Amino acid sequence: MISPSHRPFAAGTPTRCPRVIITAIGQPGPTLKSIRRRISEVTGGSLHNTWGMPLGKPLTQAFFARDSVVVAKELIGCRLVHRLPDGERLTVRLVEVEAYRGDGSDAASHAHSGPSDRNRTMFGPAGRLYVYRSYGIHTCVNVVCAGPGRAAAVLLRGAEPVEGLDRMRALRGLPADAGPRLLTRGPGRLGQALGLRLDQDGTTLLRAPLTLHPPEADSPLPLVESGPRVGITKAASLPFRFFEKGNLWVSPFRPGRTPAARGVPVVPIRESRSKEARREKRERP
Repeated sequence: MISPSHRPFAAGTPTRCPRVIITAIGQPGPTLKSIRRRISEVTGGSLHNTWGMPLGKPLTQAFFARDSVVVAKELIGCRLVHRLPDGERLTVRLVEVEAYRGDGSDAASHAHSGPSDRNRTMFGPAGRLYVYRSYGIHTCVNVVCAGPGRAAAVLLRGAEPVEGLDRMRALRGLPADAGPRLLTRGPGRLGQALGLRLDQDGTTLLRAPLTLHPPEADSPLPLVESGPRVGITKAASLPFRFFEKGNLWVSPFRPGRTPAARGVPVVPIRESRSKEARREKRERP
């Protein structure tokens, strides 16, 4: 134990350091090498995975309770954080998003035809996660916007990985030397790299384990551009896709293709239903 002994100096006397009396000697503390070794054991070999940048307070519900197009623009540069059950923190910086409205003006929106079991989360409250499965394979992650009863969401299409890259590689089933662009470029990759699941639909973004935070205070403002959304055929001309210009984690644009353009035969719904009804009638005992 070390205890300093102070004596006030009189005016005009030379300044000197206080006496230090060593009264006991304890065990030496851990070395930096041993600390790093312990961190490696806990985090799987990455110091960066656990002790990251300060995030500050998450975005409040008032941020999300606005028009989805407005929210989408301001999400570029924000940081999405997923705290895993074992304590590790996965952080990404959003660089590409798409806005979807549910007011009847956006035919590409899941909520265009009204509420259903699949899209019920889109109808609020704002500040929650809307998760769905695309093509039965990819888990796509959205942020719910607008007020209660008004459906709107922003699809998170691409992000720059910031913390937990080793864990993201493991979640994506990639080798340890896989490039960072393979982790979170595209909505399916992003959801998988963050360990997000379909049963997390409706999870709040206002508190841990899932939170959204403003951009870093000292970071330059991103140069945001807009354009048509990727891979859709309805309302394809609406410029509701927002992305950071020149960022390597932004997906290349590709227009949507109709089933006929993909070589898939198109069967009218009425004809398909009538055939099914006739088949059922024949199979009845």
